[in-house]
Amino acid sequence: MSFFLLYFFTDVARLSPAVAGTILLVTKIWDAVNDPIVGLLSDRIHTRWGRRRPWLLFGAVPFGVAFFLLFQVPPLGETGKVVYYLVVSLAMDTAFTVVNVPYTALTPELSRDYDERTSLNAYRFAFSITSGLLAAVLHPIIVNTVAASTSLQTGYAIAALIWAVMCTVPFFIAFAGTREQHTPAEEAPMPFLPGLRYVFANRAFRYVTGIYLLSWLVVQTVSTLIVYYMTYWMRQPEAISLVLLAVQGSALIWLFIWSAVSRRLGKKGVYLIGMTAWVVVSLLLFAVQPDWPLSVVIALAALAGIGVSVAYLVPWAMLPDVIELDELQTGRRREGTFYGFFVLLQKLGLAAGLFLVGQVLELAGYRTPPPNVTIPIEQPESALLAIRLMIGPAAALVLILGMLLVSRFPITKFTHEQTLRRLAQHTASSPQT
Repeated sequence: MSFFLLYFFTDVARLSPAVAGTILLVTKIWDAVNDPIVGLLSDRIHTRWGRRRPWLLFGAVPFGVAFFLLFQVPPLGETGKVVYYLVVSLAMDTAFTVVNVPYTALTPELSRDYDERTSLNAYRFAFSITSGLLAAVLHPIIVNTVAASTSLQTGYAIAALIWAVMCTVPFFIAFAGTREQHTPAEEAPMPFLPGLRYVFANRAFRYVTGIYLLSWLVVQTVSTLIVYYMTYWMRQPEAISLVLLAVQGSALIWLFIWSAVSRRLGKKGVYLIGMTAWVVVSLLLFAVQPDWPLSVVIALAALAGIGVSVAYLVPWAMLPDVIELDELQTGRRREGTFYGFFVLLQKLGLAAGLFLVGQVLELAGYRTPPPNVTIPIEQPESALLAIRLMIGPAAALVLILGMLLVSRFPITKFTHEQTLRRLAQHTASSPQT
């Protein structure tokens, strides 16, 4: 979805960039309700399987079905297609929330160790990036192979069926292979608006969400633009898989490097180093010219993986530390509440990035390919410049803002160890130990 959804809307379903971006934005407004609600509900329920795991069991199949439907092109007119994609996008978003919020909220219930949580997130995102790498590389191959004998729409339909199965099955594996270890010290039902005020009253949470939102905005925007950049600026759409392989493969390797380095430098140090490398890459991508060797772009993509891995790893590793600090201050553990709003910001970052890309492309004069045209068409210079600016200097500026927030994040390894010691003392002195 990160790499190909907007491109599918504009160049396969033949929607205008502005309309496609608006559909995605409207979908994410719904996230302002369903993400925190699912987080709050997963805090409250109690079953023999735990609080989080039942959501994975019962939400997996609806998630896969909605994903498959999202990449179909219905035989409808312009208005009919807009309505179809809006409805399916809303269903897809809801199904994803049902499985993803409880899934991410499992992390602090599996371990309370500062470094082990970084390791847990490294392994979680290793599988995430590996699957993303698999999809990014194989998706164009599947689409083009099927399209050679049928059509581009059929190619996307077959690929979507494959990915729908592959993104459904792992939730059953996660359900069967995990156990929830920790129970909250205290739980109290909290409605949406009080929950919103509650989490944003936490200073550390405001910082980590800001860091994640800025990081994820760049991840999603650049992921979307790579396809346009290689298709219309470099004029080498056949090399998209190689570039995505370089980014995701590098990010996968660096996940484990940063997990080890963070034990010495801490999460803040890792973030600042990784994002500095990504800022440099962003500026160099703007300078690349179409007649330059493809190896230059592939090398820059591999270097970008240094920063991409940090964007995946560090904010998610920071959040459990925020929850522990909140428990010390309030006597309550509300992982679902915090993770619900956190995942909401993840999706808002995705929506904001895709909406921004769509609107900028529309204003820059981007030309939607006419029906039955599969080769890249010529785009106006204004559209090409917009693509390069968004993937280059604009991305670098947002990354720098994130680095400023990280430099002021109030939790360090030392302060978190103090928090855990004080929590242990409170637990030992509790009459219900």
